[in-house]
Formats: sequence, structure tokens, C-alpha cells
Amino acid sequence: MLKSIAIALTLLGSGAHASQAADPLEWNPCPGDKVGMECADLRVPVDWQKADGRTIMLKLGRLKATGVSKGSVLVAYGGPGAPGIALTQSVDWWAGLRERMDIVTWDTRGYGEQFGGLGTGLPCTWTRLPLPKFPEDDADFGRLADANRGYAEACRAKDPELFANMSSADNARDMEAIRKALGGAKLNFYGASYAGFYGQDYARLFPGQVRTMVLDGTWHHSTADWAGELEEMARSNQQAIERFFDWCAAAGKCRDVPGKWRKLIAEADRRPIPAKKSSIAYDGRDLQAFAVGSARQGAEAWPKLARDIRAAAAGDASGFIPERGLRYPDQSTGVTECLDWPRPSSRAGLESLIARVRKVAPDAGTANTMATGTLGCVGWPVPVTDPPAPLPKGIPPILGAGAWGESDAVQRVLKQVPGSVTVRHEGPGHTLYGVNSCARDHINRYFTDSVLSTAATVTC
Repeated sequence: MLKSIAIALTLLGSGAHASQAADPLEWNPCPGDKVGMECADLRVPVDWQKADGRTIMLKLGRLKATGVSKGSVLVAYGGPGAPGIALTQSVDWWAGLRERMDIVTWDTRGYGEQFGGLGTGLPCTWTRLPLPKFPEDDADFGRLADANRGYAEACRAKDPELFANMSSADNARDMEAIRKALGGAKLNFYGASYAGFYGQDYARLFPGQVRTMVLDGTWHHSTADWAGELEEMARSNQQAIERFFDWCAAAGKCRDVPGKWRKLIAEADRRPIPAKKSSIAYDGRDLQAFAVGSARQGAEAWPKLARDIRAAAAGDASGFIPERGLRYPDQSTGVTECLDWPRPSSRAGLESLIARVRKVAPDAGTANTMATGTLGCVGWPVPVTDPPAPLPKGIPPILGAGAWGESDAVQRVLKQVPGSVTVRHEGPGHTLYGVNSCARDHINRYFTDSVLSTAATVTC
């Protein structure tokens, strides 16, 4: 165990655990609850720029501390949105932290009954779609924009106001309303995966109200150079492929694979490789998306990846067909992402971005980056309302966590916040708190005692 010290956090106003007002929430047993969770309703503006306008209902859930409570930790699981109550009821992560803290979560705005939530939902669903091909000319770019707009309008028409106010910044403002409703003490927040965007936005909007904040397995939404961040995503994917190549070289059983891979991608871009078990064929970007996903899974997935590459190089890409779900690489770009992510406005701008990304990741290409993810946002009927932006000064130290790639992304966020620490796992995975006891111990101690390691990076 590394020697740790208590870090003095800058607290404006009241003390970290002191309440500023009586709790106005009315807590009752959650519907169908079996774990002792209480629920309460909180109404917030659908549009935070119109505080006196229409409101929506957020359903909150609370697991009270099993010992003497030192305060609350607000928890969000990403998704980009999710039924936090049902998820918290289904995991056994929080027993240690609950000895001293209440665990509070909420069903995020828009994710209602159709997603398992209990609050106000956007009354439509957006499904995962095959990833669009890159437009070949301006007319093709226009057709992509029209297709995306038509897809989005079918959802937008159900509730245009809520549709336009589902960004991570809107969720961050909801968090501030929850903080006040809980009594006004400074915020303790755990954000997993996409919910790390909520945390970054909250720190940007309400820096003086942060006590502790954990960003676990998230990405960098606090940059002034979004194109540069897309390059960093691509570098991380390239590292995953190179990690697999290094294993091939060390194992001595697949030293031919790197060369076969590069020839395969070039050939597939000219003429897609058929998957003989089905009536489909994969181009180079398709194969890169599948390979990056497999490479990130670590050594257990690498032998099959080597076999699949060899078979595809011999003319049959059947090994890349997913066991479940869509047969082509898919993308879950939806309402929140298209409000958070800058999108290309022209084919020329997209081509320039593609070239930059491919230069830094020749083996991984644009696969699994937001350069491809934002293709689904081209032509979106609502503008980007929550673009990335740097964090302000005055935020207390933040704790980041992540496995391969994710820890690097969160470190890029935390470089802006002096005294912050990253817990890093040198292996595959997505988020650490639920699966890594070492990371969980660091996070729990930070929440309860404001203690961080003296080292800027801790390996778990």
C-alpha cells in the first residue's frame, strides 16, 4: 500500500458534510424493492434556461448508510443515460462505502419506462444502427445528413423540448438540483463510463460545489482541441493492436499476423472480404472495428483474433461475424451524444479529420473513435449544446480510474486539476470500481476521508 496523505480540499461555504437546509425530499420504499432502497421524486426544469417553464420528474433512489452517515455519494452509471435505481439495486458494489455514506442515484432524464426508468422519459427509442459508410462525395454527405435527420425527427416529434435538453450539461444541472435537495452539502460524485461527462460538466459549471469526484472509465470531454482528442482515441486503439502484435511476436506462433493484417486491410478497402457463413462482406474499416474490440479484451481473445485474421487473409472473414447483435460494426449514437460531440459540417472537414486519425493509427484507423461515432449526428436537427471545453481553476483534486486506454483518457482530464490522482489497471476492462478491489479501496477512502495517494498514478 502506497503511503497516502489527506489532501486539504478547498471548500467554499459550509463544511463538507454539513447540511445547509432540511432535506425536502419525501422518501418512501421504491416500487418492488428488495434491497432496502428508498425513492423520492424531484421536479426539475426540462430546459434549465427556462427555470420557470415546464418541469419533468426525476426519480431518486437512496441506500442509507449502514453505520453513522458522513454524507451522500451521488452515483451515475453512464450509458449515456441509465436507470440508476435499477442498476444500483442489481449490484453489490456499495457495501463497504455504505458503512459511512448514503448511496444516492437517479434515473436520468429521458430514460423512462422503455429503458427501465421511473422518471420522465422521452417517449421514443433509438436503436443501435449499422455504422454508416464514409461519404464518397458531397452529394453522399448530403444523403447521410438527410437520412440521419429523418431518423432523429421521428424521435424528436414525440417531445421536442426534452429531445433538445438531454445533454450531459443538462444532467449536470440535474445533479446540482439533487445536491440542493439533499440538503446543500458539497457534492460527492461517482461517474462511471459516459457519466464521467456529467462529472466534467458539473465541475465546469459548479466548481465551488465539488467535495470529491471520481471519474471511472470515462473519456476526455474537457479539451479545447477536439480533433486532437480524436487523435488520442485513435492512438489508444493503435496501442491495443500493437499490444496484440507484440504478443504474437513473443508467442512465436503468429509472427506472420501483423503483415497479413496490413495487407488484409488494404485489400478489403479495395474489395470487401466475404464472410462465407453469411451473405455479407467486410471492408477495411469494418475489420478494424472488430479487431480493435478483440484486441482490447486482452490475451484471452488474442488467439482467436490471430486465427480470424489468417482466415480473412485467405478469403473468408466469417470469424469476425459477432456472435450476437448486428453483423456489421454498429454505433449507439443518440440524443445525448449528438448534443455533446462536435460533428463534421462538410465532407471536406470529415476527410481532413479522417486523414489525421489514420496517420496516427495506421493499423486501427478510425475504428471505434468519435470520428466514426459522429457520423450518426451529421444532419441532426438540434445543434451541439454541450461542446467540450477546458475545466476552470479552483476545482479540488479529482480521482480518476481506468484500465487500458481509459486511464490515459482520464489523465488528460485530470492534468487540468492540480493534486488529482489516477488509479490505473494495466489490463483490459471497462471501469474499475465494481471489479477491482484495490481501486475500490482507494475510491472509498477518498469519498469518506478526502484521502488521495501521494503518487499521481497508482497501479491496481
